[in-house]
Amino acid sequence: MMGCASSIHISDRGIYHSGKESEDSQNCGHTRPSARQSPLTEVQFGPMKLYEDQLQVLLVFAKDDAQSGSFTWACERAGFRCNVVRTPEAALESFQEKNHDLILIDHRHARCFDAEALCRPDREEATVMPLISAGFNRRYVENSNMMACYNELLQLHHGEIRAQIKLRACNAVFTALEQSQEAIEISSEDQIIQYVNPAYECIMGYQRGELLKENTEVPKSEKNKPDLLDNISSCIHRGKEWQGVYYAKKKNGDSVQQNVKMTPVVGQGGKVRHCVSVNRPLNDHNKTEKPCERVQAESQTDIQQFSKHKDRRKGSLDVRSTTSRGSDGSSQRRHSSMARIHSMTIEAPITKVINIINAAQESSPMPVAEALDRVLEILRTTELYSPQLGTNEEDPHTNDLVGGLMTDGLRRLSGNEYIFASKQLHHIPSHLTTPLSLNDIPPCIAQTMENEDSWDFDIFSLESATMKRPLLFLGLKIFSRFGVCEFLNCPEATLRSWLQILEANYHSSNSYHNSSHAADVLHATAYFLCKERVKQSLDPIDEVAALIAAAVHDVDHPGRTNSFLCNAGSDLAILYNDTAVLESHHAALAFQITTRDDKCNIFKNMERNEYRTLRQAVIDMVLATEMTKHFEHVNKFVNSINKPLAALEENEGSGDEDSVKNILTAPENRMLVKRMLIKCADISNPCRPLELCVEWAGRISEEYFAQTDEEKQQGLPVVMPVFDRNTCSIPKSQISFIDYFITDMFDAWDAFADLPNLMQHLDNNFKYWKGLDEQKLRSLRPPE
Repeated sequence: MMGCASSIHISDRGIYHSGKESEDSQNCGHTRPSARQSPLTEVQFGPMKLYEDQLQVLLVFAKDDAQSGSFTWACERAGFRCNVVRTPEAALESFQEKNHDLILIDHRHARCFDAEALCRPDREEATVMPLISAGFNRRYVENSNMMACYNELLQLHHGEIRAQIKLRACNAVFTALEQSQEAIEISSEDQIIQYVNPAYECIMGYQRGELLKENTEVPKSEKNKPDLLDNISSCIHRGKEWQGVYYAKKKNGDSVQQNVKMTPVVGQGGKVRHCVSVNRPLNDHNKTEKPCERVQAESQTDIQQFSKHKDRRKGSLDVRSTTSRGSDGSSQRRHSSMARIHSMTIEAPITKVINIINAAQESSPMPVAEALDRVLEILRTTELYSPQLGTNEEDPHTNDLVGGLMTDGLRRLSGNEYIFASKQLHHIPSHLTTPLSLNDIPPCIAQTMENEDSWDFDIFSLESATMKRPLLFLGLKIFSRFGVCEFLNCPEATLRSWLQILEANYHSSNSYHNSSHAADVLHATAYFLCKERVKQSLDPIDEVAALIAAAVHDVDHPGRTNSFLCNAGSDLAILYNDTAVLESHHAALAFQITTRDDKCNIFKNMERNEYRTLRQAVIDMVLATEMTKHFEHVNKFVNSINKPLAALEENEGSGDEDSVKNILTAPENRMLVKRMLIKCADISNPCRPLELCVEWAGRISEEYFAQTDEEKQQGLPVVMPVFDRNTCSIPKSQISFIDYFITDMFDAWDAFADLPNLMQHLDNNFKYWKGLDEQKLRSLRPPE
């Protein structure tokens, strides 16, 4: 726009003015309809689906010239309905009749503005301010190029006009808020009240105008403990939802106890911009509150009854909680404090038993309650947590993932015989390469590992820099950082030799299950070990066991699933009786490799009992990566750790330190933490930054494609039919994997370890895959 003596201006209705030299006006008007666009276009506004009528454009041009013709052509190209008039009178009449969405006015013949003065580039003042004051919000330099006009119209359509449509839809949202029987309050990140609905006025006794005065903060009751207010503030500022009991202060000074759910609304840049509070008075106060409060309590009872009959995902966790929504209305997958774990319902028989016992304890005499406590303790330490698995028959991707990852393949044989394949185990090299010292790491590799303590560390850059030997170099650095050699009492040279021979037994030909995956899981494990709650739970021997388990957990992986090996009657499947075949092999081979040669035996100098403790911990963690017990492990973690911690926080604010410590350090709970830690590290790809997540998704898909190809070639049952390289939708497979396996597990792990950055990545990545899937669906739809 600079350096030009003419411009086009737009008002808040999208009105254009263009200024040049004066010409005679003409009086005429006509309509140019277009059939290029369907009458209604879907517009997604957060969870709302809006429908946009065909855009109507009014061109007010005194003369039919190149500029007028270009905009007319652009309207037809864009599929807009176009009217052309020649005089202001005709423009007003046409606008009153059709109420156009976009109006373009030729200013080259108007006298309202000095266009040349407004567009003069050497003026220092804000030359558009007179236009803004007059109601205009945009100007366009005269340009009769048709594509320039077309592009300008498209920008307006998808910018100002779409924004106006969404703003109009906000009226419907506020109407819903006004009619809601629940008390709703919206405040700024600084707790300045911005909105309350009539139900809030009724319960609290305030008038809206009294609360919306300048810088009026949310009224606080003195009955709330200071640490509770700090806890709420901390949750909100970290983008996490808070739910619990809170005292609200009414206008008359009384305090009313309420069930409150506070949800942060994240805006641009990930910053919390607003906080939405939904308040429900406790039943004990309903008798003394106003009628609207009793109606509100009855409404809440109805909602609770309805929630009991909601459809649940069979066999997996049903997390009945509300995820906070960002300013764009999309699901942010931001998760609440430990208290929200109480809303998780596990579809397993043992969970129902525990819930019944918990309910019975409330009205039982003390001896009975104590006996039931002992019963619960026994139930929480035995293997009674396997859920009743089931999937949505309409989702073949989830069905195939469950069939391929969580079964032994026997139920999918359909009469086919086993095909025995004589496979040789990967031979261990007869000699080792020259050991590499941590101090001898090349500078380019050292630089790549500078941020290895960050979750966003790029493992693929290290894979490239090390020529596909990332486990050796990352292992040296992480094991050094955690003092593993000191704990094991082994020389660094022994550790180096162990990492070298371990990496040599990973198959570089695998697209996914190679040493880069092992290094990635090792990195995630080290990251989780640094989280405060994890450090409170685990001992040094647990940390060392976790790091070793991460490094060895997929050694000698053949790039095929357990189901494939069982169907093929492989030597490994026969050896391990079709049960946890690969995981048993990984653990066994790891110790064979380690103890076979003193040069790489990192356990050589350990005391016997300590070695056996470490060995059992490593084996247990490696076996925990087997997916058939996925829901069992998550279920036990939630019931034995998350829910007791959440109960402590609800009853005692942040929880009694001794009680928390007892939960975290109980031997059976430490075992559950270690299992959960390595499980989350093993399948954390959807929680990585988007570019890393996409790369991992491509690699695992390629490995599954290769398995499907081999199954077809050998006449084996195809355990995951959707992973056909010719027809597979990678976005759909990722959506199913995240929905069925990832979301609930990381909800629980986030509630324990506090991982907001991972959950944000998970949300972003899920939206990315959903967007790709929807884009593909749109491309497959026949033209209207």
